[in-house]
Amino acid sequence: MTELKASQYNLSFNYEDKIIAYNSMSDQFLVLDPLLHDLFMAAIHEEDLPALKDIHEDLFLLLQKKGFIIPDTKNEYEEIKKISFNHDFNDENYELIINPTMNCNFKCWYCYETHIKDSRINDETKNKITKHIEQTIIRKQGVIKNFSLNWFGGEPLLYFNPIIKDILESIYPLMVSNNINFHSSFTTNGLLISQELLDVGKKYGIKQFQITLDGHRERHNKVRYISKQKGSYDKILENIKLCLKNSFVVTVRINISEETISDLVKIIDDFKDINNFEKQYLNFSFHEVWQEEKELTADISNIVDQFRAHGLVCAYKGEHIATITNSCYADKFNHATINYNGDVFKCTARDFKTSSKEGYLADTGEIIWNETFQKRVFDSRFSNPPCFSCKILPLCNGGCSQHRLENFGKDYCIHNYDENRKLEIIKQKFYTRLIHT
Repeated sequence: MTELKASQYNLSFNYEDKIIAYNSMSDQFLVLDPLLHDLFMAAIHEEDLPALKDIHEDLFLLLQKKGFIIPDTKNEYEEIKKISFNHDFNDENYELIINPTMNCNFKCWYCYETHIKDSRINDETKNKITKHIEQTIIRKQGVIKNFSLNWFGGEPLLYFNPIIKDILESIYPLMVSNNINFHSSFTTNGLLISQELLDVGKKYGIKQFQITLDGHRERHNKVRYISKQKGSYDKILENIKLCLKNSFVVTVRINISEETISDLVKIIDDFKDINNFEKQYLNFSFHEVWQEEKELTADISNIVDQFRAHGLVCAYKGEHIATITNSCYADKFNHATINYNGDVFKCTARDFKTSSKEGYLADTGEIIWNETFQKRVFDSRFSNPPCFSCKILPLCNGGCSQHRLENFGKDYCIHNYDENRKLEIIKQKFYTRLIHT
């Protein structure tokens, strides 16, 4: 028999009267009786995995099939690197994020963006962007199969007409004629969505909106208001439901802080009137605001469970972190974020100051990258020693490229070396699958 070993990426935790085994490399769960789990652990301890086949062949074969037991010659770390490069340098996919403006109709206290009142894409930059997209399609004709165009900011819908509409009208026919799967989406506060906008979206490949709620009505209206006398919660809720009726996918991002958490379950009642057809387009994503210092994981997990109990699809921690097969957009070679002024970045979760740019959009439409791009995409990959032995590396991916860039040359762990925090990611992933599979 081929020499065998246990995968480096095996973890386990208790659930009711069972042991949940998980392999982060294969992304597979097994629900085991404690006795079977003990047999597996004993075989590892005795360094005699083949003996497990003699004692319980079905268990042995299942563990082997799911990646918990692997050939001794298999180098999982090198395989992770190979998978990562294959995904992040895949020429079949191209992703572009565009900031039409850095202005916004809200001024949320936690926002990291610098709002620039008169900022907007001018005709010169709009033409450069259109050239860039056209040239990318022509240059990689027959290679690109998927093109994702996402709108960010600032509030992008401030300039749906004419900026966004003009760009979509110019490029969409090119996508169709080249048989490219085109997908356009918006990260928006949702206030300016209308039926007219959605009708245009249906014509030009708009598929999805990410819309934020800052807690339930009372709290949200204190943070995101149209005027001091008029909140935005009910109008945004109305617009979310309008999107669902029109078959647009909506991810409702719920921003969580200690102040918002007590009333979050009330949001469930506000979606009780949507039907099953509309519900299939709706999902919720829970995020602590980055300034929050208190550990809220247990409280949020309980709230997520209540959302799921009402048949609402939710993501929290384990199901929305970057992985080697689903890495952050900024990790990918064929990705760019173009600011309203033609500066080019990779990450949207930091400032858009010109001093931080990683390239610029030339008159020809070509992106001219600088040395920061080289460091992000190439030099910092798999360079952090603590990741080499971490059991959740296939999930965590060592953090995104922005983490790698900001910690380049030093040891770090985005989970603060806390094994309990890592295990919580696995548990959340398991709970999500338990409900939705």
